[in-house]
Amino acid sequence: MSARDDILGRVRTALASVQPDPVPVASPRAAPSGDLVDLFAERVADYRATVVHCPADGVEVAVAAALPAGARVVVPPALPAGLVAGLDVVVDEGLSATELDRVDAVVTGCRVAIAETGTIVLDHEPDQGRRAITLVPDRHVCIVRADQVVADVPDALAVLDPSRPLTWISGPSATSDIELDRVEGVHGPRALHVIVVDAPI
Repeated sequence: MSARDDILGRVRTALASVQPDPVPVASPRAAPSGDLVDLFAERVADYRATVVHCPADGVEVAVAAALPAGARVVVPPALPAGLVAGLDVVVDEGLSATELDRVDAVVTGCRVAIAETGTIVLDHEPDQGRRAITLVPDRHVCIVRADQVVADVPDALAVLDPSRPLTWISGPSATSDIELDRVEGVHGPRALHVIVVDAPI
């Protein structure tokens, strides 16, 4: 018998006489106050991300404004081509990490956005692409529709499929591991630019 089996056996023995609560106690959930989209934008901005609002017919202009002049951009296969018209675009069809490192930015959609935490969640559907394309380029431009914003994490979990790969993004990649100095871009994009679209695209 391993030490692990011994410990688990003791835990099972100790819990054998414990009866479960007859009625589960619900966790209190306070709904975030104010408009969800405004709260989401405020929380995302707190993470040093850039947030802009635009109408559905202004997404193309907003995407172009989020990118440096002459930027080379990778996009997932199902991102509508009209959103990146006129840009130097490479459609990801299995680009290597080295090839991804040569692009300046990535433009994606998202699955859901969380107002309370300012978090964007990707489930890597075709409009979001592989996880690698959102981690290697230095700038991530993420398009979030207003109807994708939910109040909190439990509401987001109700939307998400746990069998899919999920990437949770709260601002640009950052760490303070080295002498407690904040360093951005270590584990992913150094810049996050969020475009909140007021109506379906």
